[in-house]
Amino acid sequence: MTSAAIAAVTESGISHEIVRHGPVSSVAEAAASQGVELRDLVKTLVVRRGPDDYLFVLVPGDRSISWPKLRALLGVNRLSMPDAGTAKAATGYERGTITPFGATTAWPVIADERTAGRTISLGAGERGVALRVPADAAVAALNGTFADVTEPA
Repeated sequence: MTSAAIAAVTESGISHEIVRHGPVSSVAEAAASQGVELRDLVKTLVVRRGPDDYLFVLVPGDRSISWPKLRALLGVNRLSMPDAGTAKAATGYERGTITPFGATTAWPVIADERTAGRTISLGAGERGVALRVPADAAVAALNGTFADVTEPA
């Protein structure tokens, strides 16, 4: 069965590779199992701006969100991470599988600027599967933007 993410990335027409890597328990383990650098294993984090208002933040595996940078970029004083159930309701995906491709709502996408020009690996909407895509093409297909929104982990 094809996930909504795989169907969406295929429909977008961007070059992609589906990588079936099996179960992993950390970002570092996922990068190793896929044979990619930790910085190219990109976490899709769901951030809540307000009631029923979310966005996707694409964060390299070796970095974390810089809340001050993200708040300044968005011009807001408060952001939060939703719990697992709320994230699933907002995206259609369980934590660990979340991706902007094929999400139930096309929330805005902000990709850390360090992913620009690289080939990245994102969740594919199901456990043990990833999408390897050119970051520039993926962010363009998702109508996203690149910005400096992370700090070293």
